[in-house]
Amino acid sequence: MKHIFLSIVIMMLVSCNQHSKDEFKREFDASLLKQNEKFRLEGEYDSLVNLNKRYYKQAEKANYEEGKALCYINLAEVNISLENYQKSQILFDNAKEILDHSENAIHKARFYNAYGRFNMELRRLDKAFEYNKEALRWIKQSKNSELKNNILFNVYLREATYLIEKKQPQKALEYFQKARKLDDTGLADCAISDYIYMYKKMDSAYKYITMAYDRTNARGVKDGVALYTSTILGEYYIADKQYDKAEKALMEALEIDDKTKRIYAYYTKYIYNDLRILYEQEGNKEKAYFYLKAYTDAKNRTNTALLKTINQDMESFIAEAKEDSEKHKDKIHWVIFLSLAVFSFLGIYAWRIINSLRKRKRDLRLESEELRSRMDTKKQEEIMALARKNDPEFLARFKEIYPEFIDRLLKINPELEISELTFCAMLKLHFTSKEIANYTLVQHRTVQQKKYRIRKKLNIPAEADTYQFFDSLS
Repeated sequence: MKHIFLSIVIMMLVSCNQHSKDEFKREFDASLLKQNEKFRLEGEYDSLVNLNKRYYKQAEKANYEEGKALCYINLAEVNISLENYQKSQILFDNAKEILDHSENAIHKARFYNAYGRFNMELRRLDKAFEYNKEALRWIKQSKNSELKNNILFNVYLREATYLIEKKQPQKALEYFQKARKLDDTGLADCAISDYIYMYKKMDSAYKYITMAYDRTNARGVKDGVALYTSTILGEYYIADKQYDKAEKALMEALEIDDKTKRIYAYYTKYIYNDLRILYEQEGNKEKAYFYLKAYTDAKNRTNTALLKTINQDMESFIAEAKEDSEKHKDKIHWVIFLSLAVFSFLGIYAWRIINSLRKRKRDLRLESEELRSRMDTKKQEEIMALARKNDPEFLARFKEIYPEFIDRLLKINPELEISELTFCAMLKLHFTSKEIANYTLVQHRTVQQKKYRIRKKLNIPAEADTYQFFDSLS
């Protein structure tokens, strides 16, 4: 009887201990993801990074590996917004290594949803779609909770976005409406307005965008949702030719962007591009060119000044994580192995290493040159495709590859219009008059006349070949 009583007590203690651990994990996940989302939307980069560092240490102390994986995912997502894809991949890999051994549905869903977005940014639509489907499968297996609803909202929203890219608008709208039922921020209304606006249903678009705008104003927070809402409202007013209202909305978006750009750095260029379109349609060439240049500069800055800080913080975080994981290894065996390795390398095989490094340096230089060549070719193909589609992004992307070309044209004749600069860019790419006519939907004769006017405006000698002249400018 005494032994039976003792066994019962032990079982109760084990049960209580397990319950305590499960409760810690639930509170850890909910608190971390709620605070992380708050800081992300508000653009509070420092707070977000410090939050995940703090929770990572708590997870390490509690031996909660899946908690560490959530920290990796959160920081990977920040790096996506900053277009720091290499760092994102490292952090996602770290998370995946942990979650491959987990069956936690919430963690799996969070990972696949964020990783799907990562693949979408890298233009891997099929992969993004596949990973988001996996996120949906896992989230449906989890128990009902506020955390489940938050992740499900993001899964639905992403699914709708991918379906638009797959040219399945009706299914996309269904998932937007599913997301809307779980949303109290106005983000879903804004996304629906953006979607409807693309199909030129202006009355319905205005209905949803005003609902989103009113909801964000009611929240009184100038965050990522407010940034998105003001931008879409501005785009709606441009399409409706209400230019004063468009300017006001886009300037408001710029103000919010200035507060949140340490996380939403990628978004600035879209606002600049909208302002470029606005002033171009108003006929204000000076402002149109100013924002065209600002748009191009913003795209370049994304991978320079802002990323210096993010790289430093992420390197520190990864170094700490690596140091923590090494504590689980046998220190004595590691020191012995390292000592032997160092002795061997510095002694017997030193000259081989030097020769190998020299060869590797040569190989890396050749690889770098080959990669640069491939990247230039890829960029060239991209802008050629944009030109063929008569895409408004064509001139901005062209200027990224040929940064001095437009400036030199404007030095020759500052009065050149945006449409004329675009025409010159197409000539620079050696499109024939017939091709330009086909792509821009005008008659061949109109292109010939435009080419004649360009020659006059740029003082191109009669005996000079137009294509050779443009080749000589850059």
